[in-house]
Amino acid sequence: MPRPTQPKLSRDAIARAALALIDRDGSQGASIRRVADRLKVHPTSLYNHVPNLAALVEDVRALVSARIDSSYLREREWEEGLLLWARSYRDAFRRHPKTIPLLMSQSSSAPLLMSQYEDFAIAAERVGWSSDDILPLLTAFESFIIGSVLDMTGPSVMFDPSGQEQDVPRFAAAYATLSSHDPADPVATRAFELGLSLLIAGARPRPSV
Repeated sequence: MPRPTQPKLSRDAIARAALALIDRDGSQGASIRRVADRLKVHPTSLYNHVPNLAALVEDVRALVSARIDSSYLREREWEEGLLLWARSYRDAFRRHPKTIPLLMSQSSSAPLLMSQYEDFAIAAERVGWSSDDILPLLTAFESFIIGSVLDMTGPSVMFDPSGQEQDVPRFAAAYATLSSHDPADPVATRAFELGLSLLIAGARPRPSV
């Protein structure tokens, strides 16, 4: 029988198999043995391509993060670049929300991610932020974006004042307005856009007095 022209395994194929398992099973899917079972190979075969589990997690991170478009930060004005970058960031993780707990469990040095962060740092410094401000500023945006993704993984509405209208009339009136919005997403996306606009409104450094 002739040998196959393409190898059965590749680092990309292993990462995609791991991502599929994580999408289905959460962090428990990130297991060398389970990925090997999915690919129908012996676990030791994976180590010819991926040195360890931490490296596999980084490969999964790179797959998810590849959809984040940081070119907006280089090519657009600061506020518009932030808006479009943040939307692409949220969209990337909205496709794979179960990766978030796993990816938050270890630090990253993935070249793709570092390149995106470099774009953020350059754009932030261009409008006057100092090097000392870059990580807090980036973390503020990332915390908000990731939090928005996690908000979409729970119930579409986290609260219900029904039966308490006399005690909380203004909140009950606000809750009643949800009936005029998309029942599948009555709050999360609108909250994201509102919160993002508030963050961006304050995203330039204040001039020193």
